[in-house]
Amino acid sequence: MTAPLFSGRARRSVAALGAVSAGLLLLSACDKPTPLATVTVGTSSVSTEAACSDAKELTGEKVQECFNDLKHSKNIDYGRGDTLRLGVEPDVVEDGKKWQAVLDGQPITEPSSNTYRSFPGADLFATGGQGEAPASKKLNIVQVSEDGKPLAVWAFNVKLK
Repeated sequence: MTAPLFSGRARRSVAALGAVSAGLLLLSACDKPTPLATVTVGTSSVSTEAACSDAKELTGEKVQECFNDLKHSKNIDYGRGDTLRLGVEPDVVEDGKKWQAVLDGQPITEPSSNTYRSFPGADLFATGGQGEAPASKKLNIVQVSEDGKPLAVWAFNVKLK
């Protein structure tokens, strides 16, 4: 009779070690996720990774594509007069970088190095008497470099309740 080369316990240990090694190898091949941006209205919040991000600045054409990208945008409902809260992870504002909010392609805030902004009673859908309000608006958060160049864009779709 011959003795097994490895006991059952040893085989399981080697298999587990191999699985862990393979998993770590796969994870190391993945891109690091971009920091999250969050939009909160009332008790509802949505967070997402950047729809567009690059190791260097984004071109104006690429930023416009990101603004119009519906595939990566998260939806949130908004009622007139609700408090709008915008937040970004600390990574977004490190090393002198800032962010700003853009509504339908128009900046609605100055670039900020804070990670959170609140707009109590804001009316994102005010028309100034210029007809009926749209059913939704695109809200983007844009990360900008120290010299104001766009680096990343997060996309949200704000729907009027």
